[in-house]
Amino acid sequence: MGGCASVSPTSTPAILDHLMADPAFNGATVSLMVRDARSGTTLYQHNPRTRLVPASNLKLLTTAAAMDVLGPQYRFSTQVLSTGSRQGERLAGNLYVRGLGDPTVQFADYQALAAQLASDGVREVQGDLVFDDTWFDAERLGVDWAQDDESTYYGAQISALTVSPNTDFDAGTLIVTAKAPVAVGQPVSVTVSPATDYVQLSNRAISGPGNTYGITRQHGTNLLQLSGALAPGKQSRQWVSVWEPTQLVANLFEQALAQQGIKVQGRRVIGGATPATAALLAEHQSAPLQELITPLLKLSNNNMSEALLKAMGRKTANAGTAAAGVAAVAGFMTRQGLDPASLSQVDGSGLSRRNLVSSLTFTELLLASARQPWFDAWYNALPIAGNADRMVGGSLRYRLRGTAAQNNLHAKTGSMAGVSSLSGYITDADGRRLVFSMVSNNYLGNAAPVRAVENRVAQALAQWRD
Repeated sequence: MGGCASVSPTSTPAILDHLMADPAFNGATVSLMVRDARSGTTLYQHNPRTRLVPASNLKLLTTAAAMDVLGPQYRFSTQVLSTGSRQGERLAGNLYVRGLGDPTVQFADYQALAAQLASDGVREVQGDLVFDDTWFDAERLGVDWAQDDESTYYGAQISALTVSPNTDFDAGTLIVTAKAPVAVGQPVSVTVSPATDYVQLSNRAISGPGNTYGITRQHGTNLLQLSGALAPGKQSRQWVSVWEPTQLVANLFEQALAQQGIKVQGRRVIGGATPATAALLAEHQSAPLQELITPLLKLSNNNMSEALLKAMGRKTANAGTAAAGVAAVAGFMTRQGLDPASLSQVDGSGLSRRNLVSSLTFTELLLASARQPWFDAWYNALPIAGNADRMVGGSLRYRLRGTAAQNNLHAKTGSMAGVSSLSGYITDADGRRLVFSMVSNNYLGNAAPVRAVENRVAQALAQWRD
């Protein structure tokens, strides 16, 4: 359709043809499909059936399926339980901290759980302190995740019992803040939040020119290596993932118990299952899913996406695995009349390069989602182009300002080395809503030229002319 000879050179399809031939795509592959959101009619297509690595556009599929499978009111839970009996201030038996996958729970929430125990009069636990992360499997990373992502916040390990350092909900990470003294050559000062001795610091970073400061975590350890130079008087905050987030929770919850004056006589046990007979003593619940998808989609949160995938697997197959979650997503697609055999999905976030999805499939998903009772919450959770509010504009807040797409385009971004994607909804000058998906793979160098074309595509769609 995009290449018809009868199309005027000023028409939107002709403009899109021109953009698909941009030099940014020399040696690369780009797929674009545009459809009428009401009728589903195809308005433009370029390689629409070509399956490409979608990066974080896969979160569209994961979150839509989660809204269907788990439901908009679904809440994650973290529980404190015991099989023991109370003997005054003593709890005679084991104390269990059971995680049901909540990627939003913070240190303050664990402190509140400990405070609830104290307010109930518990001062001593005579048994073991057991940290139960068995709601999900023990696979901490996704299939084919890149080794060099391992210490990053977006490549953090997945656990059913985890902790997030703030309300961005990057579970399984710590915030490491370095401050450079004014005197050049002096070591930077370092703080970790939440405060914990679970990680060790090897600090070789100094105050100086060059902007070479960085942090890495050595594989298989929690040794954080700080190196390079940070400008005098400047501060740097970085999110660094930990090795084994369940054990970080153990470290923090033991701190929380000590703050409440609660002593544990037994051992710390990691990964033990909570007996079915255990009594619930305290509980923390997350916000409902229809609210959690806002930080997830606006900020493109990988760990939240993986938690949703495994939660879907647990609900549908009683298995907290990525594979069971993928099967649950396939069930959602089938119910919507979409073909799950048309794509490859191996994780929830899009971090793996084994995920393969076409722009045709994404537009079918966008059309199907618009028919759902939860659509408005999901649509508003998508990044909105050019809106400076971080929790409105999200990953699109700096893009398309001053254009017809500003505060109009609701879309999910995706980015990896050699991968850029943008899929969502936009309203044209006649008030017609369009769905579109653009996925680009295998370009070399900086993504800026590809994103510039994405922006021009969005502007063309906002000003559609036949």
